[in-house]
Amino acid sequence: MLRVCALALIPAMVVAAELSIDHATVAGSDLEKMQAALESVGIQTVYGGPHSNHATEMALVSFPDGSYLELIAIQPNADPQAVAQHEWAKFLRSGGVPCAWAARLKDLTSEVQRLTAAGVPVSAPVKSGRTRPDGVRLEWETSEVGTGTRGTFFPFLIHDFSDRNQRAFPQGKPVTKDFHGITRVVVAVKNLADAIKRYQQAYNVPPPIKQVDKGFGAYLALLGGIPVVLAQPLNADSWLNRRIEQYGEGPCAFVLGAEKPGHYKAASKSRWFGAEISWFDAAKLGWFLGYEAAGR
Repeated sequence: MLRVCALALIPAMVVAAELSIDHATVAGSDLEKMQAALESVGIQTVYGGPHSNHATEMALVSFPDGSYLELIAIQPNADPQAVAQHEWAKFLRSGGVPCAWAARLKDLTSEVQRLTAAGVPVSAPVKSGRTRPDGVRLEWETSEVGTGTRGTFFPFLIHDFSDRNQRAFPQGKPVTKDFHGITRVVVAVKNLADAIKRYQQAYNVPPPIKQVDKGFGAYLALLGGIPVVLAQPLNADSWLNRRIEQYGEGPCAFVLGAEKPGHYKAASKSRWFGAEISWFDAAKLGWFLGYEAAGR
């Protein structure tokens, strides 16, 4: 949950639906290169194993709050048809870009019912899983929210049948404690007003707080009570506009909560809703990853 000073302005009588980040996904064609890019800015990952879809494999960096950043790419000897039919096929052809995000739930059925009652399209749960390199089998179910590509505008929903800690913490502990967790998912949208309405319908969020960030090239909206910042391109020349044209609406950046922000080198900084966001070198990563002081 976002904790920034601007949230004090939100009326107390408005209560947003709970939305907890399970994980955020960066997808590309080459897992080792994506891992090396994160390592170049000081963040280590561990291999998580192939998915059971015969298309993808993953690595991750997990955090103490249970959230994790997932790198997903085409697995060796993948079934070409399975890759072509994958919901994130266009992302898997890239060098690695923010792709999707998921919300974790203890009661997936109740959330599906709540969203359906709110008039938001949501799919029936589908079972899936993967096997870790050490042979541990992980099983879960997911539901897709909205009508867009899975986990892009809205998060997809996930509920574990196996012990979730075995999925998030393959080493039995967080991969790093330098960051507390993922604090914000920045979602690129075509029209800010329309996107706000859709989130208000789905999650009962209060009227947003808005600002302009010329450096980031976006009109921003903070949705109080949930870890989402909506970002509309500032103009036709904005990198966000090109991003939307290529991949559609969806995550364009992620922000982590840093325990020791000064430990890492920022390539640039932004001021969002009273909080300082430091950005890793996007030229090294190939995408936008930021951090802010944990507990903001």
